[in-house]
Amino acid sequence: MIGVGEQGQGTEGIYAQIAADAVGLSIKDVRIITGDTDVTPYGGGTWASRGAGVGGEAVLLACQALQENILKLAGAILNRSPEELSVRRGHVLDKATGEQLLPFSEIGRIGYFRTDTLPVGFSADLMVTRHYTQKEYPFIFTNGVQASYVEVDPDTGFVKLLKHWAVEDCGRVLNPMLVDEQVRGAIVQGIGGVLFEECLYDDSGLLRNGSMADYLVPMANEMPDIEVAHVETPTLSSKLGAKGAGEAGTAGAPGAVQNAINDALAPFNTAVFDQPITCEKILKALGKV
Repeated sequence: MIGVGEQGQGTEGIYAQIAADAVGLSIKDVRIITGDTDVTPYGGGTWASRGAGVGGEAVLLACQALQENILKLAGAILNRSPEELSVRRGHVLDKATGEQLLPFSEIGRIGYFRTDTLPVGFSADLMVTRHYTQKEYPFIFTNGVQASYVEVDPDTGFVKLLKHWAVEDCGRVLNPMLVDEQVRGAIVQGIGGVLFEECLYDDSGLLRNGSMADYLVPMANEMPDIEVAHVETPTLSSKLGAKGAGEAGTAGAPGAVQNAINDALAPFNTAVFDQPITCEKILKALGKV
């Protein structure tokens, strides 16, 4: 249970990955509950790319603590030192030989229902809560570079997006497919801001394009191929090493597209800086309207 909400960015998937790896389970045995404030720990929700960098770290710390408690309990049951044991896929193993000694189901049965069989004074908690706050920096900063290739028609002012590239560093990549598509989606949002999305008001201050019939957003037909690559520099401020990825594509795309448009307009000794860059604004810059 985690106090970070799932908004479509795939956090439930990476939390299951982290938990399965850190506890020593098969991923199919992990159930994630997010966003239910009746039962989940307080976590501030999802904002500022907190999914992996903050929420994921809390999952990791809790699950590592849980694995440690599982090994202590298994050691008490087997009369073995926890240092002699390891876990894999829901079983406690002999670290030296790899022999399966106890399934997690048996550890849970004894830990919850047959504590009378354990040594006097022994206690191992099978329910662990951990909170994580980024302490070294206000936020976990990510970085990267983007480039855009565009075609501008000087007669109509129409901008055609031909290609877009992004190389980003979100620290440790936990799920390459999720990160790739999150960056692509964020780039599309950034392109929407630089080329299409604009709130228009009349002289009375009333919004003129308050419905999706009038407010322009990018569609699949307007989008170029977007190539995404990664440089992994794990942040040293956490064990997981994950940084943010959510805003990275959105932040870089408008600048890349605007620079590409102005590069195309450079032979005409003009440039456009007012976003969104519409056909009308380009034609005005060219002195054609």
